[in-house]
Amino acid sequence: MEFSHQPQHDLTYDDVFFLPSRSSVPSRFNVDLSSDDGTGTTIPLIAANMTAVSGRRMAEVMARRGGVAILPQDLSNERLTSVIRSLKERDVLVDKALTVRSHTTVGQVRSLLPKRPHGVAVVVDENNRPLGVVAEEDLEARDAFTQVGDLATQKAPTLRRSDVSAGDPSLYVNLQSTHHGLALITNDDDTLVGVLTAKGVVRSSIYRPALDKNGGFRIGIALGINGDVAGKAEEFIAAGADILVLDTAHGHQEKMIEALKKVRAVVGPRSEDPNDVNSVRIAAGNIVTADGVRDLVAAGADILKVGVGPGAMCTTRMQTGVGRPQFSAVLDCSAAARELGARVWADGGVRHPRDVALALAAGASNVMIGSWFAGTYESPGEMRRDERGRLYKESFGMASKRAVKHRTASEDAFAQARKALFEEGISTSRMYLRPGAGSVEDLIDSITAGVRSSCTYAGAANLAEFRERARIGLQSASGYAEGRPLDSSWS
Repeated sequence: MEFSHQPQHDLTYDDVFFLPSRSSVPSRFNVDLSSDDGTGTTIPLIAANMTAVSGRRMAEVMARRGGVAILPQDLSNERLTSVIRSLKERDVLVDKALTVRSHTTVGQVRSLLPKRPHGVAVVVDENNRPLGVVAEEDLEARDAFTQVGDLATQKAPTLRRSDVSAGDPSLYVNLQSTHHGLALITNDDDTLVGVLTAKGVVRSSIYRPALDKNGGFRIGIALGINGDVAGKAEEFIAAGADILVLDTAHGHQEKMIEALKKVRAVVGPRSEDPNDVNSVRIAAGNIVTADGVRDLVAAGADILKVGVGPGAMCTTRMQTGVGRPQFSAVLDCSAAARELGARVWADGGVRHPRDVALALAAGASNVMIGSWFAGTYESPGEMRRDERGRLYKESFGMASKRAVKHRTASEDAFAQARKALFEEGISTSRMYLRPGAGSVEDLIDSITAGVRSSCTYAGAANLAEFRERARIGLQSASGYAEGRPLDSSWS
């Protein structure tokens, strides 16, 4: 990457732009977005380890489309290991269905339907064989206590798993013509595998799942740096975790270095190959300096999480004045990491696809996204409607009073009260779903389309070429504003 003019101060994503270059890349579909950090991601996106962002559902969908989700440390070890093991059993093509039994009430189904963008629940018997589907249209004007068994319809066809394959154009045409645009997929014994939508067939032709050596979905787990980090690491590795993330607001500290050494001892010697997808990767952060990179790599980190204060839910910079403009932080840290055979994730500060592309050009191997993904069907939060009927979910920072209260729930009241006095995050914020495009897959489509186009403008067929060929210019605030689209006339 090169600058058109050498900057004299640190830069945010808004401060810079790409200059187009002569390109021989014929199409966005010719761009390979695979990462080079050994995480096995085939698109450079990581769902952040935030309680409002990453859970079982987010992890499945992210991995199916080539990314990875990092489960937050606030969950119990038992629940985390359960999620890991269940994720490894998910079908790489067919979406896990929302299932209910015949005695489930209309009220219960209404509360569950917003958890899937296709808006369908499958009624199954005691042997997990499908009896039909129910959608919002089937529940209209029905009493909340009515059982759904009598309402289930056969408006979704049933197909054998052995008869469906990724990227099949004829399958897409067949599913598109069905009432709900989907089919129920079963095993040979008629038990339900899941749901496959017409749009899912299209996406399966574009994306490659992030899979481990056994063909299961990849997943990461946040450990924190307190308590028995070595014991947690052993437990999660045994369950099948692919990435361990040692995460704290100030990653360049002695406690992090001690924790890293303990986890490295559990994982084993650091691989000399940053692309080694067969070993458990250790990520650590957050940091924003080259010195931080060097110290954490020496302690055992494969990947550095870069970003202090750029997140939408973070108040660190306003509370403390500590942080660094994110583009320069990623640029500096990634250069230092690559000299040592390590890699970085750009964590926070992305609001548009352009920001993701800029982070990758600056040297990030993956880009971590938090609140942007919180406003989706797949995030763990409850779906809500505002006074205008718009759908949203709540997001909150992991250093906010709300998160701290949850994290310290097992401590005594006095200890909780002491820790509650210190917060660096927003406790509640509305993240609205985009009308007609509220799935995280819709956001992935938008982000990767933008990044692929950025690569073609640079003449890059992969992310390594993109880092090398990208040309960056500096712009004023008015230059940034000039590039923003208008949703209404200016006259």
